[in-house]
Amino acid sequence: MATLDRDRAWDLLCRYTESERLRKHGLAVEAVMRAYAGVYGEDPELWGLTGLLHDFDYERWPDQHPASGSAILRAEGYPEEMVEAIRRHGNHLGLQRETLLARCLNACDEITGFVVAVARVRPGGFEGLEPKAVVKKLKDKAFARGVSREDVQQGLEEIGVERDVHIARVIEALTPLGATLLTDGAGGGG
Repeated sequence: MATLDRDRAWDLLCRYTESERLRKHGLAVEAVMRAYAGVYGEDPELWGLTGLLHDFDYERWPDQHPASGSAILRAEGYPEEMVEAIRRHGNHLGLQRETLLARCLNACDEITGFVVAVARVRPGGFEGLEPKAVVKKLKDKAFARGVSREDVQQGLEEIGVERDVHIARVIEALTPLGATLLTDGAGGGG
């Protein structure tokens, strides 16, 4: 089994993902997953890299995502727990999420993208962003239409965390990355 190495994971993401937006999404989910690893007393490297790599195959194989990526991660020697969490994170496959890592990845994926979208339309970005502002935008079906509100709700139910607490954790984890996530241009990660 390969050791968990952040630089190696970033290189893998960049090899398969040219889109700056998707790379930044990986960085955002990584940050939130590391925060949740701290909440649950889990391995922040495993959880963070699971977040970083969860969509690395999406750009090349959107119709086979995440099955294509799971096979690559397995061949690269990543831990089976990570591979399975990534394989099960999409609701479109209808797979049960049996581990806390898999349930948390699902709960963090959609909401992380949504919170970034909310921060992008605010003059202060993440600074001063409160859960109630995110909830208000969640109710606006025209805002960030690509984010499934049903997936957000299912994620909350799977991890059993109150909506506002979850959103506050996401905001807190993303705030230090504001300059990277909210600006155009080269997103760093390595």
